[in-house]
Amino acid sequence: MTTYHAIEWRVDALRLLDQRRLPWELRYCDYTDHREVATAIREMVVRGAPAIGITAGYGMVLAAQQSAATDCETLRADLAAAATVLRQARPTAVNLFWALERMLRRAALPAADVDALRAALLDEAHAIFEAERQANLRIGENALPLVPDEAHFIHHCNTGPLATGEYGTALGVIRAAHQAGKRVHAYVDETRPRLQGARLTAWELQQMDIPHTVIADGAAAHIMRTRRVDLCVVGCDRVAANGDTANKIGTYALALAAHAHGIPFYVVGPTSTIDMALATGDEIEIEERPASEVTHVGECRIAPEGTAVANPAFDVTPARYITAIITERGVAYPPFIESLAALMAAED
Repeated sequence: MTTYHAIEWRVDALRLLDQRRLPWELRYCDYTDHREVATAIREMVVRGAPAIGITAGYGMVLAAQQSAATDCETLRADLAAAATVLRQARPTAVNLFWALERMLRRAALPAADVDALRAALLDEAHAIFEAERQANLRIGENALPLVPDEAHFIHHCNTGPLATGEYGTALGVIRAAHQAGKRVHAYVDETRPRLQGARLTAWELQQMDIPHTVIADGAAAHIMRTRRVDLCVVGCDRVAANGDTANKIGTYALALAAHAHGIPFYVVGPTSTIDMALATGDEIEIEERPASEVTHVGECRIAPEGTAVANPAFDVTPARYITAIITERGVAYPPFIESLAALMAAED
């Protein structure tokens, strides 16, 4: 098994595993500037909602270290400016904004001097990372009763350590079941256009020695109809108060297929991904990414020059197609407007 860390703090620099190069090359990039970190998020060196939040936290640490401020108020102003830059990196995943607000709240607390404030911010970034790691482990535990002893999954996009920093959310459910001795097999949607399933999830499952089969996105309904599929598990980039869920493009179609075939469809993620300020998924901003992601595979053009392209990075699955939402605080069932509110009010 290859030893890898998607995110590492290296004394005075942030090291990210470049997910654009997998599975062909294990390459790391070091960052010392929060603006570079924002670019890394935007260009998908790092991706996955929890991992983006963790990365943003360390981006704020770099901003604090870069600042020439000699007093705490000036440093706080510099941090507010850095947070603005980082917020603009990607608009859909709420974890980015959650982590930045958490870092700003920590910065607002009294500190003896700028060195103490910088140290407190590093501690907070480490705490965000550890909280997400622990949340992932509890998610896996909470999901185990929902997984049969012989389980055939369909999984969309990538939700393993690469996307979460350490253990995994939806992929963590598969991983936890495998580690618990259940006989698991995962059908892995390739996840066009960036192929996070074929490139990243298949690579991670290979590292974990978990049986899996890569399928084209469009093959999912056929697989459900002709082969055994016990459950679908997907991650989430933002969950509205009513349970509507934004996730990687193609999730909505997978949910419709699962509904048509009577297969449970589980959304999996930490409570940091739940945005109770949004009443429904209609309020979630959907990122539109460059046309080249659709017209090209790598450097190879696959569509004619001048072809019009729509490339939404995410879609919203209505809550009525979601069987349950699995979090570190427990499993929420419909009506989600009640169960999610109860989970969010609960103590960790």
